[in-house]
Amino acid sequence: MGSAPDGNRRRYAMVRIMSHPSIQAILLDYGGVIADEGFQNGLRALAREQGLEVTTMMNVARDTVYTSGFVLGRGSEPAFWAAMREGTGLRGSDEELTRRILAGFVLRPWMIERVRQWRAQGIITGILSDQSHWLDQLDERDHFFRYFDHVFNSYHLGKGKRDPGLFYDITERLALPPGGILLVDDMKSNVERAQAAGWQAIHYVDKASFLERVGELLSISAIPSGPCDS
Repeated sequence: MGSAPDGNRRRYAMVRIMSHPSIQAILLDYGGVIADEGFQNGLRALAREQGLEVTTMMNVARDTVYTSGFVLGRGSEPAFWAAMREGTGLRGSDEELTRRILAGFVLRPWMIERVRQWRAQGIITGILSDQSHWLDQLDERDHFFRYFDHVFNSYHLGKGKRDPGLFYDITERLALPPGGILLVDDMKSNVERAQAAGWQAIHYVDKASFLERVGELLSISAIPSGPCDS
């Protein structure tokens, strides 16, 4: 079969562009995307070490970071750990438990290199994370904020990704069309809320599938526009 006429190719390219608006900003979750997921992995390890039910530990933790106000800047670290002990039977001092969690957040050098490349291409980069003041402590340790144009931390925003309104707030702050923002997150529910707000989004599962998908989206974004008629 022969190749399509130039006019048809241009029409096809325009359809792809209209379906996927040009990506102008890429926002990454921290734990599970920029770095290994220290919070969940750390709590799972603690549960196994202390003979506690892992599923219960994770369910209580996901709710407690919000109900304690810790991740929204309205609660304290001691109050969070006290609620975790009460809800799960977890043992250990606040300092010991926090140290175990933070140790599990290990930066992924290959992801930082991608961020550097995107910035060099003129793409706005940012962190969008449901975190506490721990994120600031992790930056003091690993110095990664410098690679990003924006750091949106729920602890300082007073609003997390469970709130659909956050995505509209960030869109306004970036002053970009929603379709020009790409979120990469390892929680599918966050991806779905971002997409509902008009963002593009990738559910991060592993390095290989992420690199393939982000490459596809950025390639589509780079297709030059042109006349639809031959």
